[in-house]
Amino acid sequence: MDAANRRYYLKVERPVYQIDDVETAARKSINHQNSIYDDITEDSTYRCQIRRTILNVIPSICWLSNYNWKDDFIKDVTAGCTVAIMNIPQGMAYALLANVPPVVGIYMAFFPVLVYTFFGTSRHISMGSFAVVCLMTGKIVLQYSNNNSVNSSTNSTDHLPSYTPTEVATAVSFMAGVFQIFMYICRLGVISSLLSETLISGFTAGAAIHVFTSQIKDLFGFKIGSYAGFFQNIDTYVDIFRNLSTINWAATTISLITVLILILNNNLLKPWIKKWCLFPVPIELIIVLIGTILSQYCSLSHTYDVKVIGYIQIGIPEPKPPPVSIMSNIASESLVIAIIAYIISVSMAMIFAQKNKYEIKANQEFLAQGLGNIVGSFFSCAPFAASLSRSVIQETVGGKTQLASLVSCSILIAVLMWIAPFFEPLPRCVLASLIIVALSSLLMQITALPQIWKLSILDGLVWIITYLTVVIVGIDVGLLVGLCFSIISLLIQGMKPYTCLLSRVPGTDIYVDKAKYNQTLDPSGGKIIRYTGGINFANRGYFKNDVYNLLNIRSKDILHNDSNKIYSIDTVYKVRYVIIDISGIHYIDPSGAKMIRTIAEEFREMKIPLYIAGTSDTVYDNFKTNNLMETNLFLFFPTIHDAVLYAQYTLSINPVL
Repeated sequence: MDAANRRYYLKVERPVYQIDDVETAARKSINHQNSIYDDITEDSTYRCQIRRTILNVIPSICWLSNYNWKDDFIKDVTAGCTVAIMNIPQGMAYALLANVPPVVGIYMAFFPVLVYTFFGTSRHISMGSFAVVCLMTGKIVLQYSNNNSVNSSTNSTDHLPSYTPTEVATAVSFMAGVFQIFMYICRLGVISSLLSETLISGFTAGAAIHVFTSQIKDLFGFKIGSYAGFFQNIDTYVDIFRNLSTINWAATTISLITVLILILNNNLLKPWIKKWCLFPVPIELIIVLIGTILSQYCSLSHTYDVKVIGYIQIGIPEPKPPPVSIMSNIASESLVIAIIAYIISVSMAMIFAQKNKYEIKANQEFLAQGLGNIVGSFFSCAPFAASLSRSVIQETVGGKTQLASLVSCSILIAVLMWIAPFFEPLPRCVLASLIIVALSSLLMQITALPQIWKLSILDGLVWIITYLTVVIVGIDVGLLVGLCFSIISLLIQGMKPYTCLLSRVPGTDIYVDKAKYNQTLDPSGGKIIRYTGGINFANRGYFKNDVYNLLNIRSKDILHNDSNKIYSIDTVYKVRYVIIDISGIHYIDPSGAKMIRTIAEEFREMKIPLYIAGTSDTVYDNFKTNNLMETNLFLFFPTIHDAVLYAQYTLSINPVL
């Protein structure tokens, strides 16, 4: 017999315990929490506390002090060079989404990334421009900047001073950073657990539609306006169909060729090259270089009216504070951007941290991103976040720490100082094509909907409602609606928990769901009910109905009984005792405790003893708080088997209750 099939036998001899007996045997004591002074003096000196605080606030000190220069340096340099090459086309493309000059995308890959490198806890994510965050920023830029092509369904902003697109973007970045710092101070890192994977999937898939829609104008060279406010996708597509005659066939041809090359590379060439080469081919940069050269020597802008990037400022921008007067107007939108950028970045960071076996501090990420946004706002940067594609590449080519980001930043400095003007003739349709192909993974998330629906109808509804609201109404509204419906779905699931009758596995003290197993033994003269979840004001009615339905007791007969009606437990209910297993219950509020008291009182009228089994310390304390221990309506046992043995012994010495 192999080890996997070997049986081990366990024999335990002890008296039947009630909960009070367990407390006496274990000598339960009250937990004492040390004061701040005790915590400080316990670890020797204030100097140790200061050192610990510094290490917590600046996590880079830890990995830099333990850095393996021999094995990891070359890998980080390789990853940094690769990410820097990707940042050039992606940064310029995503800057267009934010309706700011393309060079801002390169700024975003430098200034805030430097801050995150030292204050962030993730070693693998690549921070900088991200499509969804840039698009949301671009909507605000359209609404508040002095851009005459804006058509908006929102309130008029004529009373505001005139702002350039960059000034609006920097104000959004500053406000987002302030909100993130505030959430760090309030230790709201737990917010990352409020958004489920289903909600994030539906939200990002819907936001990808917005990004796709925003690029149609550049992709086909349409001469249409830009829209902000609610229902902007609908307004955009209506405008597109009205102006189909304005399509630029030269831009369309360039876009189709670019998209085709990128798709062939991703599906055919990349998997083949990956087998032979450690480094991915920078196809995006190659396309950008070719597009720039062809545009320059074929004069695409003048001959075929193809829109190009235009003037790119050289050098590092001078530090300049963002405009304060506009911040009150963009506060609500900036808060949404701050939360979304944080959630997306932390979600990616946790994926890589789990894969590489290290820890992400969710609250510290608020500080790192907040400081990055505030510093970046003084250097013409829009809000930044993690990019999935760049992060995957950084980790795939061997990046080990955020030193790869420092290498990337050093390369981008050279681009900003000398190389950036080279890309001025680049057609905007080429960058639009890069964005469309990069979005393919987000757009295809809709194919996961059937699987989500199969696993959980409520999760499927969360996905659909979030997706449709984001696409039709707006990104910020979609996130709010999706979050509200996600919370409602949790409440719905909590209101109807899992209940069942239990029976015993022969020869053991193990009790299982009677409906799922047919080779089990029912307890003699009694019923055992398992209830999981919580008992509160919202589901207390479900709890009572489930208990009575499993026992075939009609609740109305009990609630409206009269003094002349006599219940016969032998002939009517055939139940001599009831055990409720609440080991799966994590919380009972006063309304739930009152309902248990009501059930116990009604059982007493029917002369059915009620026993509670599997009570956790927390729930038992809740019973004490709600004065249920003084009623003598039921007894508490640590296990189901203790309760069964006690009930059967009681029946044996007193068969007529």
